Amino acid sequence: MISSFSTWRLKSLCQLIIKNFFSFLIVIAVPFTTTILLNDAQHLVRLHALRPIHLLLAASLPAAAITNYLMNRVRTAYIIDYACFKAKGDLRVPMATFIEHMHLMPFHDEKAVRFMSRVLERSGLGDETCLPSALHYIPPICSFSEARAEAESVIFSTIDDLFLKTSINPNEIDILIVNCSLFAPTPSYSDMIINKYKFRSDIRSVHLSGMGCSAGLISVGLARNLLQIAPCGALALMVSTETVSEKYYNGKKRGMQLANILFRMGAAAVLLSNSKAKARFRLKHLLRTIASDQENAYRCAFLEEDEEGNTGINLSKDIIAVSGNSLKAALTAIGPLVLPTSEKLRYVLSYITHKVFNYKYKLYVPDFRMAFEHFCIHAGGPAVIDAVQHNLGLLDAQAEPSWMTLHRFGNTSSSTLWYELAYMEATGRMKEGDRVLMIGFGSGYKCNIAVWECIQPASCTADGPWTEGTTCVLWKQAITMS
Repeated sequence: MISSFSTWRLKSLCQLIIKNFFSFLIVIAVPFTTTILLNDAQHLVRLHALRPIHLLLAASLPAAAITNYLMNRVRTAYIIDYACFKAKGDLRVPMATFIEHMHLMPFHDEKAVRFMSRVLERSGLGDETCLPSALHYIPPICSFSEARAEAESVIFSTIDDLFLKTSINPNEIDILIVNCSLFAPTPSYSDMIINKYKFRSDIRSVHLSGMGCSAGLISVGLARNLLQIAPCGALALMVSTETVSEKYYNGKKRGMQLANILFRMGAAAVLLSNSKAKARFRLKHLLRTIASDQENAYRCAFLEEDEEGNTGINLSKDIIAVSGNSLKAALTAIGPLVLPTSEKLRYVLSYITHKVFNYKYKLYVPDFRMAFEHFCIHAGGPAVIDAVQHNLGLLDAQAEPSWMTLHRFGNTSSSTLWYELAYMEATGRMKEGDRVLMIGFGSGYKCNIAVWECIQPASCTADGPWTEGTTCVLWKQAITMS
């Protein structure tokens, strides 16, 4: 692997030298040309007196410095395009059907059904959310083979849509990154995709597991880092999904029943590059914060067994408070990079006043709406979206993509942010130059932030997750936020 990595770096270096050959030639020729043009006899005498090794160093050092700069400069990552999974109609789970199935499940008593019914009514989920076919049985089939079948169905159809949109040949992919937290088979998801599409044997592939709902932005960060050392024009395929059928909870613990209600099937495939050619979005900033050193944060979303040995995700009551603290830390770190000067000055003046008057005045909270036109909030549940919307002071229209994603698709884990971005484009809100703030939360506990700038917005087409036939369908049914 080390040999292959070195070959890749050498290939990149050679490509840079070839592409910048004339620049190197100019750097070498300028000192000599200048001396001759000046026709300075004294300088010519000194030049002839120099040893050949000195002349070689004088010519090669500037070229080496330029080469080093080109090799180590920070390259911007771009989104070429993306696609989101859209399930078939026979996988829909209307609320009435879901509640009826809960009544028929042998492991749920009447008390548990009443609890889950109340939560479902307040969850913000609509009648169009989908579950894999294995969970439509009574009781559900939570087998390894069904989980693999779900993964193949969801992932392959999403990648097919992306390749169709971009007209990319699978052999052109240089980097493959897949994230799925709960299901990590052997061979891995990345191997499964390589086998299906017959990618090149020298492709860089990674499967991230256990990173929770924020894994999508972690994958973007990993793709950006790998694109830094890749040749110009390299392509990275990033796939975000969650396989829900294997980890369906069959027990009676309420904190672990919540995942059955909120999580639904979904996926997103994103094509990234280090070249601006055909790019639609530019990655401006990427920030990750983690609070695993705090026990309540570490355990607020925890995969474990209950007293009866049933496995499931236990969602703690502290998750909203932990999310708020993580978001505050992330915004504090990203603020100086994205906020306009006026907001920074107001905060500085507020801080000085706060200190001078012995904490009698509250600190000014910067208005992040001045820095972004659009917001993608992880659609983890109504409480999460509502808390972030309140803390950022967002208007209903600014939080609408998150609410609509939760209502139409449910919590699809790490892919929710891409459904929200697709909603903005389907409704015609995205304009060239618009800035998008993506906020992802995940187990650990993590809060990840990505800032994108739109280069080329998409028109409303018939191949997106928010379309039916050739007409954009805007899911604006009432959402219960209580």
